[in-house]
Amino acid sequence: MTTAPVRDTKAMLRGMTPSLDAADYVFCTTEDEQLAMLAAPISLGWFRESEGVSLILAHGDALRLGFDTTLTMRRITLTVFSSLEGVGLTAAVATALANHNISCNMVAAYHHDHVFVPTADAEEAMRVLLDLQVAAG
Repeated sequence: MTTAPVRDTKAMLRGMTPSLDAADYVFCTTEDEQLAMLAAPISLGWFRESEGVSLILAHGDALRLGFDTTLTMRRITLTVFSSLEGVGLTAAVATALANHNISCNMVAAYHHDHVFVPTADAEEAMRVLLDLQVAAG
């Protein structure tokens, strides 16, 4: 039985239950089509932009392929099945993190939203998001 996606803002926040991935990731970009096609199958995600292909790669894969790995990030998955039509989850999460001077990159997939934060800020970001979840209570 498939659960219906959550659309209500407060319900999304109450159910977001953030989960921190242990791996480090790197956001990369390339205009080299061959490199992009080599990296795509091992990427966590990719997006084609007019300036090139953006990729999210595991740190080791990015390093092996010669990408800049200066800024490593950790992924926090918001485990609530949020609706693609839901309003407010991304804004609430980004605002809460910004209020603690933590940058984030949000990636919305079909079932879950994923928050990428600098590795050094990952534990603090988890505390902020868990506090946000409790406050939505």
